[in-house]
Amino acid sequence: MITENQYFDGNVKSLGYETTEGKSTVGVINPGEYTFGTAQKEIMHVLEGELEALLPETTEWQSIKAGSKFEVPANSSFKVKTIVQTAYLCQYR
Repeated sequence: MITENQYFDGNVKSLGYETTEGKSTVGVINPGEYTFGTAQKEIMHVLEGELEALLPETTEWQSIKAGSKFEVPANSSFKVKTIVQTAYLCQYR
């Protein structure tokens, strides 16, 4: 089954699906700054565009370009910001 997700007044939208490896979402982030919370470990792949991420236990923003990824531990939060629409794949593991 495919699920539809919408966050931050529609500025982040994704489609969720499940594989044998676990749940994943693929979506688009509109320009802006957003804070996300995690229940599971997340592996975030930037597919198109670019964003900056402020990860747990860090004080500096990291630039994440298309073709790159970052990981966030379970039960934490992280921030992202972008000035262009950015497509992503998020794997929950």
